[in-house]
Amino acid sequence: MIEPPDLKSLDSCAKDALILALIAENAELKERIARLEAGLGRPPKTPDNSSLPPSRGQKASGERSNKPKGKPHKGSHRELHPDPTRTLDVRATHCPHCAADVSAAIPTASERYDRIEIAEIKPDVTRVVLHGGFCPCCRKRFKAAAPDGFEPGSPFGPNLRAFVLYLRVTHAISFERLARLVSDLFGLSISEGALVAIMAGSATAFATACAAIRARLLSSSVLQSDETGMRVGKKTWWTWVFHHGDSAAFVIVPSRGKEVVEGFLGGHRPDYWVSDRLAAQMGWATKEHQVCLAHLIRDAQYAIDDGDSAFAPGLKALFEHACGIGRRRSLLADATLRAHYYKLEERLDRLLRIAPHGRAGEKLQRTVKKWRQHLFVFVTNRNLPPTNNGSEQALRPCVTFRKVTNCFRSEWGARLYADIRSVLETARRRAIDPLRAIRLTLKGEPLPIAA
Repeated sequence: MIEPPDLKSLDSCAKDALILALIAENAELKERIARLEAGLGRPPKTPDNSSLPPSRGQKASGERSNKPKGKPHKGSHRELHPDPTRTLDVRATHCPHCAADVSAAIPTASERYDRIEIAEIKPDVTRVVLHGGFCPCCRKRFKAAAPDGFEPGSPFGPNLRAFVLYLRVTHAISFERLARLVSDLFGLSISEGALVAIMAGSATAFATACAAIRARLLSSSVLQSDETGMRVGKKTWWTWVFHHGDSAAFVIVPSRGKEVVEGFLGGHRPDYWVSDRLAAQMGWATKEHQVCLAHLIRDAQYAIDDGDSAFAPGLKALFEHACGIGRRRSLLADATLRAHYYKLEERLDRLLRIAPHGRAGEKLQRTVKKWRQHLFVFVTNRNLPPTNNGSEQALRPCVTFRKVTNCFRSEWGARLYADIRSVLETARRRAIDPLRAIRLTLKGEPLPIAA
């Protein structure tokens, strides 16, 4: 802000210049005040009308219902275990009513139930003693060779290492709590440094597995992607996911730009791509790109909240109808899908001729006009989803890990987490138990692919 000097010391020319400067500053301030006042009546951004995550939303307190309690549902019981360890056949010897001998009566099974227990958890420790001596022939010192699986080095076996990796990555348990948990559950004293060494020692195996997952993804004609923030050290990095079908690969890098996608793809370019409208994720498909309709549905809801009753409601209904068609594609013939595609395009043409109300509605219409060629690609391509929800679901465990652990102190830890997350998400898509997936990876075996 301009501070006027002593007016008595100024000549007429200086006073005129000062007046003009103050007039310009006053006009600028009035414009800023007008912009701020215009934003006062705007609706708040929520997870329902924007891309804010659900954790940033706040649910309204519901009123207590005075509705009378309904009839209780029919009782149920736990299903019997399909493969019990043992079976106890208990036969009665005397009648509980008259004490008569019933051992000769033909028995029938009257009741079956399971009693489930876990064995006491104790560490299985094998002490290896390698004997040696001096050869009576050459007089040189010798030592017995270690048996397979019991070589010198880390004292921790593959099952224990898999368990540590599982708890650390899947359940976001800190090293301090993990050391205490192993001590309490297994009676095994293990330091935080040893836990870090277990993690670091598994890096090569998981990097190899992640490379195989990436190679499978790059052989596909479809890719989906998304990213979210992550702290590494004292800097902001980003967690990227590239996935489709039964495979998913994660990358944690200090960039949110196109170079990340280019580095992951190398020279490969898929035919189709599914993502949100982030510029770094656009332009990689050789044929067509499908943008996320869920994001546009939330944008339309925000425009409705902002007062657009002309354009946004019809657009939201159109996109929801299109997503419904996507869910029913397995029941529809190709010709029916093509007919749906042309009808959707016709409805969109009619909607775009409507003048929206308010700034949010105008912005939404400009967005739809810009991306309209990428809106309904999925209708006639059964391999493409209408939304990018699959990417967001894949990233959700990473967001949980970020919130619980406050991210990573080291770069190698972040990259190792990305590789392990790649194996676990791929295993989930292939219906493989996470512990089994970790064990297979540590053994150097690939994750099996369903026929």
